[in-house]
Amino acid sequence: MKLYRMMPRLLLLFSLFLLGASLHAQGFLANRSSIYAYTGTSGANLSQFNALLDERGIFPIQNKYNSFGLGYQARLNDIIFGFELSQHQSQPAEIGAHRFQYRASRAMVNLGYSLTEEGKFQLIHYLSMGLGYMNVQLLPQEQSKDLKTFLQDPEQGFVLRKNDIQRGTLNYGNFLTEIGFQLSYDFPIPNRKEALVVIAKAGYAFSPFEDSWKMNGLSFDNAQAGAFFRVGTGISLPDRNFTYKDATIGISLIRGFHFSKPENFNTYLQEQGYQAFEGSPSQLGLRILGETDGLLYGMDVFNVAQKGRASTTQSHSLNSLRIYANVGKKLFQYKNWGIGAMGGLGYGNLRYSLLQDVKPDFPALLDQRNFDGYLHKSGIFLKPELLLEYGLPMTKRKIFDLVFSTSAGYEQAIPGFKLGGLSMNSYQSGPFLTFGVGIRP
Repeated sequence: MKLYRMMPRLLLLFSLFLLGASLHAQGFLANRSSIYAYTGTSGANLSQFNALLDERGIFPIQNKYNSFGLGYQARLNDIIFGFELSQHQSQPAEIGAHRFQYRASRAMVNLGYSLTEEGKFQLIHYLSMGLGYMNVQLLPQEQSKDLKTFLQDPEQGFVLRKNDIQRGTLNYGNFLTEIGFQLSYDFPIPNRKEALVVIAKAGYAFSPFEDSWKMNGLSFDNAQAGAFFRVGTGISLPDRNFTYKDATIGISLIRGFHFSKPENFNTYLQEQGYQAFEGSPSQLGLRILGETDGLLYGMDVFNVAQKGRASTTQSHSLNSLRIYANVGKKLFQYKNWGIGAMGGLGYGNLRYSLLQDVKPDFPALLDQRNFDGYLHKSGIFLKPELLLEYGLPMTKRKIFDLVFSTSAGYEQAIPGFKLGGLSMNSYQSGPFLTFGVGIRP
């Protein structure tokens, strides 16, 4: 059981995606790949939590949550393979002097079948399987913004987490599914071979196992469920636009090392009687990278996270989610080897969580409330990097490559991050080295 808990579940999920794509690539002649971003809304009735609120004369939580995410899709004749990473967030609700909100994120593999021939219009029926994370919190509407004040009195509300990615992406877990239909249409881009694709999705998301998202005696399964409608747009490479293979979009799982430490923050923690974070932050994320005639473009999404003990009764984590839009140039190509240079403009946040190890179950937790707290900050990032990659053909027709990559660069937060008035530049800015494995049509 202990070994099972240590298994990198997200890595296993992505490996299944790579295996499925390579096994089904044999014999297909036409292909198509896309990158897209989307947003949407879903219904979700937190019935058990709303019943507790009703007993206390408090209005119920709205029965919906908003979604936004990033996706990749490859079409091999009529078979569809895809991968999506998404965030789902409820509207905040006021409960006295506190604010209630929940967030969930999902990493999903999409398997589907196209009901139309290759053309500008696409109709796809698909099934998604994946893993998730959930954060449920009740915190003051006016939180402490000064680090010293916060550390002296961090018990501001409660934060409940299941498969806590604030402690690292490998904590993703609990099986999730979606089923639905996708409509899309290609619009030509002047003087470009790529097409602008507009997407609409409708379906139903659910957690197939009862009480998979039960926390402190209360089920939050419905926060991972509900009928949804989503719209999005992105870049597609229709096979009809290319007379030879001079364009592709690939996807990779990236694991990195960030040569930075929260040195100033550690010093401050120790001065206030808390334990410091040890070592350097870990990173695991996703890279989608396209290439057309030597032009590189795409997106990165990853976590930079540290975790540890804060005291004998508390744990803490320091997490930064970063999303980059990248563009660059392939500098050199020889057979299966390639070297490129890219620049990235990104958005990132920084969250410090200080949580009590033991909290009561509901409804006592709703009445007592004050156990946990966290500070957060958002900002802009820039990064230049060099990329080295090797593509290993997986089929005789060379429809798919298994791509191994290495990149090195430097991240710079703009302007410098301050968390609770304390500079966090030593943690948010610095050199990095990443390794990736993925597929490329």
